[in-house]
Amino acid sequence: MGVDYITYAYAAAVAVGGVVGYVKAGSVPSLGAGLLFGSLLGLGAYQLSANPSNYYLTLGTSTVLGGIMGMRFLNSGKFMPPGLIAVLSLGMVARLGARATGLTGNKVE
Repeated sequence: MGVDYITYAYAAAVAVGGVVGYVKAGSVPSLGAGLLFGSLLGLGAYQLSANPSNYYLTLGTSTVLGGIMGMRFLNSGKFMPPGLIAVLSLGMVARLGARATGLTGNKVE
């Protein structure tokens, strides 16, 4: 399997979102969380690119991040940034879940 560009793009979006949150609002927690989750997702993208059956880190990180940002979206009602990250995370969980169950034809074992 080749490079998993979708997961790398997702990781970059999370990391850049943390940096933008810091620059615009001076939010150190946004910077820390964005860089932490972005780094974990980048490592997960590397693992997926090397071995498509090694999706656990990416799936777990996406699930946690989607839950956190989903709750922030529900509490604040603001789509940017929590709603966007929650939607991207849900998409990644669905993508990896479909791959794991064999719905995409790329079933991993």
